Amino acid sequence: MNYNPYTNELKALKRSGRYRERHLADETLIDLASNDYLGLAHRGDLHAKACATLSTYPYHSPKASMLVGGYHPVHAAFEEALCKANGFEAGIVMGSGFNANIGLIESLVRKGDVLLMDEEYHASGIAGSRMVDGEVVFFSHNDSDKLEEALIRAGDRRIIVAVEGIYSMSGDILKREIIELCIRYKTILILDEAHSSGVIGKHLMGILDHYEIIPTPLMVKMGTLGKAYGSFGAYTLCSAHIADYLINRAKNVIYATAPSLYDTALAHHALDYIQLHTDELRSQIMRRRFIVHEVLGIDREGLIIPIEIGDNVRVMEIQALLKEELGIQIGAIRQPTVEKAILRLIARLEISEEVLLQVCERLTRIRVK
Repeated sequence: MNYNPYTNELKALKRSGRYRERHLADETLIDLASNDYLGLAHRGDLHAKACATLSTYPYHSPKASMLVGGYHPVHAAFEEALCKANGFEAGIVMGSGFNANIGLIESLVRKGDVLLMDEEYHASGIAGSRMVDGEVVFFSHNDSDKLEEALIRAGDRRIIVAVEGIYSMSGDILKREIIELCIRYKTILILDEAHSSGVIGKHLMGILDHYEIIPTPLMVKMGTLGKAYGSFGAYTLCSAHIADYLINRAKNVIYATAPSLYDTALAHHALDYIQLHTDELRSQIMRRRFIVHEVLGIDREGLIIPIEIGDNVRVMEIQALLKEELGIQIGAIRQPTVEKAILRLIARLEISEEVLLQVCERLTRIRVK
């Protein structure tokens, strides 16, 4: 007889409307769900350039960790380009945003330290916080007053603050006051820019670019390559001092095979594309934000548009309805990922303004109903 040890847990998930399944991507659907914000994952010219870059080297895989011969000129060139574009001193490419967050938090927070984390920080950061020896405190979402209270309570201990440039579910943008507090209190500041890099700022480089704040030696910027950059992987930008420390202490750097050469080269060409077409991309982002604001009344700095439904079953029904009626794929996000179930619309640049307008108008009728 087969013994299925998690039967009761799976049944409970089904009863609560929280059961998840994976399905092969349906390429016939219009994608308003993925994090490919700029549509670069669809650009064959970037794929061709990445392949051409790799063809100049005798091998196409890093083969080992960065500390055992896996650090490649492709990695180094991309790190240099990222540092130049973002105003940081040093950079390290990493395997994914999830493992970058875990690696950063687990290594930077030592015994006796205090980690102050926004309560809506990504699940990867929360997982990392459970691995540290220091004190962990969650402060109210995007609340600079609550953060300052926590900073005062922490006293003269080493403090690490972890926040996001744009929060992945709410689409909220990080308040400038939080960055300024961290500068004033001389804390280490981890900026998770997974959803803000490539989307906001004069140069589309993220939250510091958006507020025109020059990076300090205590800032650590983590960005992903699987979103606006249309690739896979992550990077960390920081001072040379912190980079040196991470190379010696971050387990995701020391013990993992170095990031894919293809994905790194692809992201480098995506960065070049963003820098060459910044004004055009910013204009397209602004037009889509205008449509969403005019029709749905939702104003967000980025391209994540949350629409609260509040019911796990209903949100799945609406997702299926939009798929059937309009041929679109939209995110249906349920608890515990969010406090209340939401539709998560991504106003991607690859989708025409006409289609976005049609979808927003249909969503308006659903909300009224």
